[in-house]
Amino acid sequence: MLFNSFGFITLFLPVTLIGFFLLGRQSKEAARLWLTACSLLFYGLWSVAYLLLLIGWIAANYLFSRWISSVRETSRKQTQYVLTLSVSLNVLALAYFKYRLFVVEGVSALSGIDFTVQALVLPLAISFHTFQQIAYLVDSSKPGAPRYSFPQYLLFVSFFPQLIAGPIVHHNELLPQFGKKETFRFDWVSFSAGVLYFIIGLAKKVLIADPLEALHQPVFTQGGGPSQLIDAWIGSLAFGFGLYFDFSGYSDMAVGLARMFGVRLPFNFASPYKSVSIIEFWRTWHITLSRWLRDHLYIPLGGNRLGRTRRYVNLMVTMLVGGLWHGAAWTFVIWGGLHGLFLVVNHVWLKLKSALPGYERYFVIPKWMGIVLTFLSVTVAWVFFASPDFETAMRVLSGMCGANGFSGDAVWSLKQVLLGGPLVVEVPGIFGTRTQILAQYGLLAFAALIVFFAPNSQQIVEGLIGHEQSLRVQSRLRAHWRKTAILAGFVFTLSFLSVGDLKEFVYFQF
Repeated sequence: MLFNSFGFITLFLPVTLIGFFLLGRQSKEAARLWLTACSLLFYGLWSVAYLLLLIGWIAANYLFSRWISSVRETSRKQTQYVLTLSVSLNVLALAYFKYRLFVVEGVSALSGIDFTVQALVLPLAISFHTFQQIAYLVDSSKPGAPRYSFPQYLLFVSFFPQLIAGPIVHHNELLPQFGKKETFRFDWVSFSAGVLYFIIGLAKKVLIADPLEALHQPVFTQGGGPSQLIDAWIGSLAFGFGLYFDFSGYSDMAVGLARMFGVRLPFNFASPYKSVSIIEFWRTWHITLSRWLRDHLYIPLGGNRLGRTRRYVNLMVTMLVGGLWHGAAWTFVIWGGLHGLFLVVNHVWLKLKSALPGYERYFVIPKWMGIVLTFLSVTVAWVFFASPDFETAMRVLSGMCGANGFSGDAVWSLKQVLLGGPLVVEVPGIFGTRTQILAQYGLLAFAALIVFFAPNSQQIVEGLIGHEQSLRVQSRLRAHWRKTAILAGFVFTLSFLSVGDLKEFVYFQF
């Protein structure tokens, strides 16, 4: 079941919400159990077998956390032993499902021996809930760490808004909220904010991200022909924008769904394409993953405490691991390595700026130039992220450099449409009616306007909520929300009518 499916919107969500708040009037425990059961059903509708695996995984980690807590006050050495064992088992389980083919292919290439293993269907959310549970195990080893019951821990991991693709939530961010009476009392302001977040996320997914696939999919097809300059750039831009609207759309829907239940989840995006540097980009793109990598990899490696050289090495290692976390392929490793290199260059630039007093002005670049340079760097790196193999990535990059010519299919088809060519334009990789072609390029331009100039979802929604809270005038409040409701209703209707051609989120089976 997907957030953008008819069944979820019209049946699962209303039933879950009604049951939660009705039971919440009588018992917080009953409401929590209901929400947990619905969350497990949400996961189990995809695969009962993997639901049992998820529950077993959660139970095992809970037992490990209790073991860690029991020895924490008596033996530091034993605590570290149990922690290392539990984290290692989680990593090994993740590697078995996600990286076994990648490892076997690497061993086969190095040894010259053809090893074959059976491909496995990747369990839903394995990358996200594994990281989330590892963080909980690490926290369990710290003095004063809270202890939760198994039902509480089960709800923490399985809470359906954030289960499939995050955000990666810390237990201190979620579980205390389920201990408050206010969470179980329906609040129309919180619910309205949640609905608005959900509508924005749904619109991002079905109205922008999904249609953009028609522009980038032909460019990144494995074994395709050489891309020319315009085609390669249009495909790369469409992928970068499409990925952002897809993943930030999911994150908005997750935040919105949680808010409907009176729960606040951390935001995952904060206008990353407006960033003036790579450092800022990673503070605003997939924020909860960046936080996890910082807290559980970069800082334990030494962070910036062991000198500049070690800091740069730690940055590279962290981003390489972050790249591999995104996918079991060398293209993801290269993508992570590029971002590690970009971060090192960024830090070196800042160091030079501070180390040369009196010459700071030579290291200051205009804001618009910083945004352009950052965006171009990110776009080039996306080529490896989007490509199924190294050969495809190099083909697209050579096209972006103009090595294969200037115009290509994109320019030809658009020229045919604008100059009154045939109604149906058919060229390799790009085809459709005149209206479809114009809509595709218009949508690409519209997406660019949104990411560079429009406020992000939390600026919109939290701005409205803040305005609402400060007004204190009921008539003006009703008028304010009436206008918002009309616009939101229109966008929702348009989005809802577009979910017929159901497409999975980029991070659906991840």
